[in-house]
Amino acid sequence: MRQHQETIRIQTRGKALSDITREVQSIVDDSGIETGMCHTFLRHTSASLLIQENADPDVLLDLENFLSKLVPENDPDFFHNAEGPDDMPAHIRTALTHTSEQIPIARKRLFLGIWQGIYLWEHRHRSHVRELVVHIFGN
Repeated sequence: MRQHQETIRIQTRGKALSDITREVQSIVDDSGIETGMCHTFLRHTSASLLIQENADPDVLLDLENFLSKLVPENDPDFFHNAEGPDDMPAHIRTALTHTSEQIPIARKRLFLGIWQGIYLWEHRHRSHVRELVVHIFGN
């Protein structure tokens, strides 16, 4: 079994979902691994990863709208607001989603479904540089 690991930096554009499938696939390409597993890990507590539909952008908009209603900003019950009103809601949104994903690799490709993409979900209003660790293992 072989392993390959890279850490990439992704510039977000503020509160939004960014498709990072190509960046992750590029690392799979570099690994030379034909069959295995790709593990992604986001090194942050106010952004998250998810696998979601990549065909209809309304899905991403609906997800953002739903989570904004579920965890609103300016909630008077939140104590942690050191970096603004989006600070604690960003942490809760990350806790409700994921900071890691695992995707099988088959024939040197991420074995995603036809309508699936990998997304980095920035939960803060301003842009950030986020670090993503991509660890690939297999043959």
